[in-house]
Amino acid sequence: MKLKPKMLFAKILFYIFIIYFGVSLIVYFYQRKLLYHPGENNYLDEGPLSHKIEKVTIQSDNDLVGWYYKKNNNSKTLLFFHGNAGKLDNRIYKLNEFADLDLNYLIFAYRGFSGNKGKPTEIGLYKDAIKAKEWLNQNNIEDKDIVLYGESLGTAVAIETASNNLFAGIILESPFTSMEILAQKYYPYLPAKIILKDKYKSIEKINKIKFPMHVMHGKKDNIVPFYMGEEIFNKYDGVKSNYFNDNDDHMMEFNKGLIQSIDNFIKSLN
Repeated sequence: MKLKPKMLFAKILFYIFIIYFGVSLIVYFYQRKLLYHPGENNYLDEGPLSHKIEKVTIQSDNDLVGWYYKKNNNSKTLLFFHGNAGKLDNRIYKLNEFADLDLNYLIFAYRGFSGNKGKPTEIGLYKDAIKAKEWLNQNNIEDKDIVLYGESLGTAVAIETASNNLFAGIILESPFTSMEILAQKYYPYLPAKIILKDKYKSIEKINKIKFPMHVMHGKKDNIVPFYMGEEIFNKYDGVKSNYFNDNDDHMMEFNKGLIQSIDNFIKSLN
């Protein structure tokens, strides 16, 4: 017995809905594996550290590994929030450049990264960030002498930390406006805003920041669209500067121009 056209159409729609619902359910439960990649190295490795660091432990829900470099008591201290992939070692090429500036720094790995226990979540990363700040405070470094540095996903962590405290400044490298918007870009066929657990709504917090901001973004970024960094910069009402490079992709090149822009920003805070 053949199905009538209306019944056949309804049956097809039903099966499409079941498949769609199933895919959405799978993505819902496995989305954090799509977002966080502790074992993946998509950064540059350019040899060993050019300077001596102190390996430290930051106490959060789990112990977090960190590297602390102290150059000068009177220098600003950079608190570095890394992106969604790789280990601390993958940022050595950046750290070597920071060490050549008038800066101290603390870089640490979130829960689930660089051998740390735990699993990364938005709330968890925010908590780890505050514990790193508190570690600096406990080592006689006040908030007014700290410059936050966010890299990609770390820009959202930096912005959240900045929105609740008063620091010397904040540097954002390849920032995004909202994980909701990014998820919709990559998965336009899914109800991203409904199923997304870690939303990272940076654009909504940007004017809670009450100190100078420096935004860096490559116009050829094919992971986080350049317009997002530009939107972050334009929406911010405070003291601000930028380094927008025509040729850089998501992994910005740490060349003389970029380093000089960071150095100028740091010096402006003094």
